[in-house]
Amino acid sequence: MPDNKSEKIIPVVLSGGSGTRLWPISRTLYPKQLQSLVTGQSLLQDTMARLSGDRYGDPIIICNDEHRFIIAEQVREIGVHNAHIVLEPVGRNTAPAAAVSAILAAKSGADPVILVAPSDHAILDAAAFQGAIETALTAALGGKLVTFGITPTSAETGYGYILSPGAASGAAGCHDVEAYVEKPDAPTAEQYLEDGGYFWNSGIFLFRAGAFLAELEQWQPEMAAHCRQAVEDGQGDLDFIRLDAPPFEAIEANSIDYAVMEKTKNAQMVAVDMGWSDVGSWDALWEISNRDGDGNAAIGDVVLLDVTGSYVRSDHKLVAAIGVKDLIVVATDDAVLVADRAEAQKVKNLVDALKDDARGEYVSHTKVYRPWGWYQSLEIGERFQVKLIGVSPGAKISLQLHHKRAEHWVVVSGKATVTRGEEIVELRENQSTYIPVGVKHRLENQTDDPLTIVEIQSGSYLGEDDIERFDDQYGRD
Repeated sequence: MPDNKSEKIIPVVLSGGSGTRLWPISRTLYPKQLQSLVTGQSLLQDTMARLSGDRYGDPIIICNDEHRFIIAEQVREIGVHNAHIVLEPVGRNTAPAAAVSAILAAKSGADPVILVAPSDHAILDAAAFQGAIETALTAALGGKLVTFGITPTSAETGYGYILSPGAASGAAGCHDVEAYVEKPDAPTAEQYLEDGGYFWNSGIFLFRAGAFLAELEQWQPEMAAHCRQAVEDGQGDLDFIRLDAPPFEAIEANSIDYAVMEKTKNAQMVAVDMGWSDVGSWDALWEISNRDGDGNAAIGDVVLLDVTGSYVRSDHKLVAAIGVKDLIVVATDDAVLVADRAEAQKVKNLVDALKDDARGEYVSHTKVYRPWGWYQSLEIGERFQVKLIGVSPGAKISLQLHHKRAEHWVVVSGKATVTRGEEIVELRENQSTYIPVGVKHRLENQTDDPLTIVEIQSGSYLGEDDIERFDDQYGRD
């Protein structure tokens, strides 16, 4: 058996969530793990940074198809160039995601140790986290499935709990798990805190790939078989690994806790106090944010007068508040949320209502990211829309046409190479071109500098689905 110091740990980062309780910042096409909420980096980037260095092998990221290019770009931004990005055809919770990661990690013929971690958690004390991993590693090398229990600081009702009485003594090391407990009500949570031996369930795990797969095959043999088939029949897609859809879709969604950890006799826990939060609500974010003497977390262009205990954030215009307390106020350029901090968990219900009403605000921001760059809707009215479009250096949109709209492009900055029908033209700042309805066209940035244009659309229908693609370097239909 290799010694602990020589054993490489394979990070498995789960990035399939939508973070609806953090609307209006978190949205379907740009969820909370891709947002900068705690530091200057996104939660995903913070997670990847914690799990990099000589101690770790090439990471595996599990995500869905819609986020693949954004995740690839965010990972590249922080200097991680060797990540394996695995695309799930549908979300099936954490157990199948961990299983396909373990199967992929073991393809080298070794039986590596993998660390499964959500992409959207905050850990303020990274050194304590690394210490807990080292503590857990000895047990993981010996075939144990180790989870990390967070030393509770309050009677929290928003987290599940792990009962590990041996850890209550404060003794360093791994301790047997006696039970997993669902999110309690307030009196029960108070009792847990008084009794001791109960820890918040972090949803982070360390184990050998083979040990987890053996347990999964014992307790969930059908899931294990489908996961193996999805990996075996999967295929490469540009720089991504695309799981085969039919076997993966046949899996019944289940978490690592329910599928394996609650059933196995090999579960152990390391207790750790590392400034952890699942950032599961605006109230949870307020808890870990820097606050002023009145208990306020103010982010962005914010002015407060006689305000206490509140989280006030503006990503756009000035937000001013007077004489309120314990509020959540979050403003973007297209939506404003106002909520009592005690009701922060109900934001999910609000998002469900937006979805039922077919409101686009639950899906995306006005700025939408694409593999070639981004676009932002500036104004929309009857038969017209104005967008700002940014094309990254070396990128290009697909060769396409629209059946119901024409487009007028004006270069704001950079140099554009434009395919328009049979001709190719170059446009510089303040130059423009017109794309009639039904004409094939492409916008390309062949330079090393960003390209920005204003696009004015006109026509009977302006939806994003009015597009016929003929050639696309990003593999989109």
